[in-house]
Amino acid sequence: MRTSAQHFTCSASRRPQYDGQVLTPGDPAYDTARSVWNAMVDRRPSMIVRCASVADVVSAVRMARERDLEIGVRCGGHNIAGLAVPDGGLMIDLTGLDRVTVDPVARRAWVQGGALLGAVDRATQAFGLATTAGNVSHTGVGGLTLGGGMGWMARRHGLACDNVASYTVVTADGEIVRASAEEHPELFWGLRGGGGNFGIVVEFEFRLHRIGTRALIADLTFPLDRAAGALRGWRDLAEAAPREATLTAGISGDAVTLGYVWVGDPAAGRALLPALRSIGRPASESVQELSYLSLQTMDDDQQGHFFRRYWKGHYLPELSDAAITALVDRDPADETLPGVSLQAYGGAIAEVPEEATAFSHRRTRFEYNASVRWTCPDEDAMRMGAARAMAARLDPFASGAYVNSLSDEGDSGVRRAYSEPQRTRLTAVKNAYDPKNVFHLNHNIAPGGR
Repeated sequence: MRTSAQHFTCSASRRPQYDGQVLTPGDPAYDTARSVWNAMVDRRPSMIVRCASVADVVSAVRMARERDLEIGVRCGGHNIAGLAVPDGGLMIDLTGLDRVTVDPVARRAWVQGGALLGAVDRATQAFGLATTAGNVSHTGVGGLTLGGGMGWMARRHGLACDNVASYTVVTADGEIVRASAEEHPELFWGLRGGGGNFGIVVEFEFRLHRIGTRALIADLTFPLDRAAGALRGWRDLAEAAPREATLTAGISGDAVTLGYVWVGDPAAGRALLPALRSIGRPASESVQELSYLSLQTMDDDQQGHFFRRYWKGHYLPELSDAAITALVDRDPADETLPGVSLQAYGGAIAEVPEEATAFSHRRTRFEYNASVRWTCPDEDAMRMGAARAMAARLDPFASGAYVNSLSDEGDSGVRRAYSEPQRTRLTAVKNAYDPKNVFHLNHNIAPGGR
């Protein structure tokens, strides 16, 4: 007996043959394949194509267009809104395209569009190399990079998108193009921060950097009622910190943790400790040397699957005293409050001209995020409302947002993520490469008048 969970062999033009697997509702692997990182997402595609080749991606795009099906594209599945999963549409699952090839002499890595960050880190660290990647190893390379790609190396070597030399893309017409500074340069510009608006990237060519294999984390924890002064000192330290250091802050319950992550020689990283300790007298201190691979996986469990999740984010052009007051103004006994994190930008991120890529707000100083996770569906409204209310306290101090941190903001979020000049240029790229908005399940740049 034939089920749909097999290779198509039908010769009809509307039923292409795939190297991978096709799943429809009722197939044993269907529910697993449609599940993503955020357990709130429970949508049911009419079909899932688990691609095993670039040809599969081309066939899937063309079939979706023939059948007028919405297209969702899955890699790591970490998009908070679950945009990879189209209800009643076609989900193109890239996870089978996960090969990573490294040339240590040329310092290049060729990464297929379905690879996870951990695969890139493991392949490159074998040679003491790395490129900027996010902080959770089961995140997809594609989603992270196309939205910009913040990580522990970004202050030193730029965002993930700044380190892409070329993209291989399946367009809305089902064609395969290579985008680089020399080929399809406007598409290349748009892919560096413009998200999944212009096509499906089936391969990234990354520049690599020699960073060694070690890292250091230093944290000081303060009680909430005397954290404001320490936050001011931490803010000032962020302005002068070496590029190897990414300043971090976390607020949860009745504690504020302030510190930095250092990528490279831990002994050099320890030289920053006196400056960190000068910000105030903590309740506790933690200094940890670890491998870069351990650094890149240490949050994997905390950021694991099967939880319901929601967040709100901001870019902060500065961290004023008033903003710090708003940050620490919380009831430590209220267990429904979201955790808050801050991460410093600057360095190599800010040195790229604003107009050079689609990624906007390069001069921002800090990224703010209020996030919450839970398991009971009955708590959805309460948990989401708490995150919105917490983030709203920082609205007066915010300017812009990271596109990869958008959740359910819709068009207003897109306007926050991209400056007006960037949106105008992104619209022109959309008109050129996807004028019918085939790829719209994303933080969408809609086609516009030419």
